[in-house]
Amino acid sequence: MRTDPASAFQARVAKHAALADPARLRIVDLLTLGDFSPTELQAELGMPSNLLSHHVRALESAGLVTRHRSEADKRRSYIRLTAGALEGLAPGVEHDATRLLFVCTRNSARSQMAAALWRQVSDIPPTSAGTHPADRIAQGAIDVARRHGVELPEVPPRKLEGISGGDFVITVCDNAHEELANLGGIHWSVPDPLRLNTPEAFEVAFNDISHRIHGLAPRLYAA
Repeated sequence: MRTDPASAFQARVAKHAALADPARLRIVDLLTLGDFSPTELQAELGMPSNLLSHHVRALESAGLVTRHRSEADKRRSYIRLTAGALEGLAPGVEHDATRLLFVCTRNSARSQMAAALWRQVSDIPPTSAGTHPADRIAQGAIDVARRHGVELPEVPPRKLEGISGGDFVITVCDNAHEELANLGGIHWSVPDPLRLNTPEAFEVAFNDISHRIHGLAPRLYAA
């Protein structure tokens, strides 16, 4: 495999230069947990939109973040860290939880896969729920979990109801996140595999969630 040490070094320099700004470092710290819309970042940082745009463009130029349109409200976009952007630089353990609660609209695919994947990497118990639950788990979710050797219990989707103070809530669906604007927690903007309903779409969603879970697990400890 050919490598380009000079290019790799310059990429590292660009990332360190981008992260040297306190506001950009705070943005990246937030994005290590989940995806944020520009409006949500403005609220977190107390920053005007033009200044936030400047910082996000700098982070994009350094290859640290990307953005994409919401599947729900097309006027909204979400900003996320690029895969592997912060290898060796991410913050350490700093959040406690008694339970992980994964939420999507129908609780038939993404939230179910997330809970199953979480069980493999952490002793903190997970559960999942939906804002408008389906009748059954999507067959595509069952199939992709089986292909990866992940046990996905075939339990009926359930409706989101009580949330305890120790729950670490993660929405894995743009619709659920935007419907539950005051829920709190963090958001992972994972495309809905049921829109295409193909093995490839479920594979993409599964791998996206798996990558995020492996990044988050070392940062949480049992309350």
